[in-house]
Amino acid sequence: MTPHPPNTAAAPAAAPTVNASRRETVAIRSPTPLELPDKPPPERMSASTVAKITVNRKVPRRNPGCSRGIGGRPTAVNWGLFSKGSGAAGGGKSRVVFCRPFRKAFHPVSPAASYRHLFGLTGRTYIVVAFLARLPLAMSQMGVLLLIAHTTGSYGAGGATAGALAVANAVGSPLLGGASDRFGQRSVVLIQSVLSAVGLVAVVVAAESGIAWPWAAGAAAVGGFFIPQAGPLARVRWRPIISSSGKPGSSPRLIDTAFSYEGSADEASFVLGPALVGSIAAVVDPGVGICTAAALLAIFGTWFAIHPTARLRSSRTGVAAAGRFLTPALATLMLAQLIIGMIFGSVQTGTTVIATAAGHAGVAGLVQALLGIGSVAAGLSMAALPARIGYVTRWRVTATGLFVLATPLLLVHSLALLCPVLIVLGCCVAPYMITTFTLGEQLTPPSRTGAAMTLLAAATGLGYAVGAAVAGRLGDLSGATASFAVTVTAGGLACVLAALAGPVLRRAHAAAEAVTPVEDLPVPTDAA
Repeated sequence: MTPHPPNTAAAPAAAPTVNASRRETVAIRSPTPLELPDKPPPERMSASTVAKITVNRKVPRRNPGCSRGIGGRPTAVNWGLFSKGSGAAGGGKSRVVFCRPFRKAFHPVSPAASYRHLFGLTGRTYIVVAFLARLPLAMSQMGVLLLIAHTTGSYGAGGATAGALAVANAVGSPLLGGASDRFGQRSVVLIQSVLSAVGLVAVVVAAESGIAWPWAAGAAAVGGFFIPQAGPLARVRWRPIISSSGKPGSSPRLIDTAFSYEGSADEASFVLGPALVGSIAAVVDPGVGICTAAALLAIFGTWFAIHPTARLRSSRTGVAAAGRFLTPALATLMLAQLIIGMIFGSVQTGTTVIATAAGHAGVAGLVQALLGIGSVAAGLSMAALPARIGYVTRWRVTATGLFVLATPLLLVHSLALLCPVLIVLGCCVAPYMITTFTLGEQLTPPSRTGAAMTLLAAATGLGYAVGAAVAGRLGDLSGATASFAVTVTAGGLACVLAALAGPVLRRAHAAAEAVTPVEDLPVPTDAA
């Protein structure tokens, strides 16, 4: 149903006497304005949203009536208002009852309008801070590899040190994410930011001092354990931010918009981070790149921790807070993120093999960044998808797209052909991840959302390590085609998982939706 535009005309200077005639008008007062459509729509909304209020404007008198919409939820406005008392001429106050529009406060007409509305809830400063706070994680792995390889002359030592950082982060992130659920993000993320910055500086000191590289690997593991997963933690904040905005009915669409943005921001950070640290290493020194990541943690990680949004807690009761955490649905989503991590790792390795064979090893990072360009663009466009396309359907479609669009990599043998294939493949990457994280947030007990988000991110990191290791070994033996075979295999696994586990997610999502209460509508206070 297309909602009618609200009538927000100002109140008349003088109110007429309340008349019993159904076709007459009645003027009544209220401290807050009332928005009603000019004409009664054909559908009606839930009787549970009927509220007694007073309003300060002229409205036609009609008989009210309410009925439930699909699934027992309010679906439209019931244009009803009637006098429930007597009023006095010249502005007397009358009591009325009406059915307030349910999703009337937020009807964006485009993704751009959705994002403007979303960013307006926090201000643009928070958006910038949250984005810069996630860059150190993207910079640290590549930076540590370049630094240790530069100081020791061994890519094996560099890879082992970077691997120690990645594994430590995969272990520490869910543990510290759970701690943020229990104690709040402010204190936990603040400690993480400080300790991880110290750990990265220690890596530089150990590498430049000439001591054995395992000491640097140990420092990298300490730093990696504490590096905050700013992206998943930012996802946790959006629901309480949106709920505290006081705009009933806006949450479902805004939550989709928020997760679309966060998925795209993650992709952009993992494109910009390695490029930034690689450029610094090439122009200045690898150690300066790591120190830059440490400075970003100390400044923007701390800022992200103490931002007022860190104080907000979700009031969602759709899933009981005491519910089971590690469910079959969450395990399915972890496998999905493990698979997308394998795609990341194998694509990076295959791209490096092709670039090295072509004599342009230095451009491997820039070519791989093309995957992120298509991914960011597709991720931002997810806000335009209509709500009738369910999350499980989106997940299945994007999983199929990963397999289909990855298959041409088996025919690629040059950088010129690789570039367009990566751009197109990226169009399914962010939508796939956005859907898994959105489902993870909705299917997890509210008190464990931070742990769930960081656990999904950790699964991605582990998948990256597995994909890079297997593709690297195959690339040494048979070249880039064998490396990209890992990418295609991962896409096939995504399709199989979506086909087999789709019903599990569908049942879990339906169960969560069935017990999610309709948002309470604010009832204005009577005028004194």
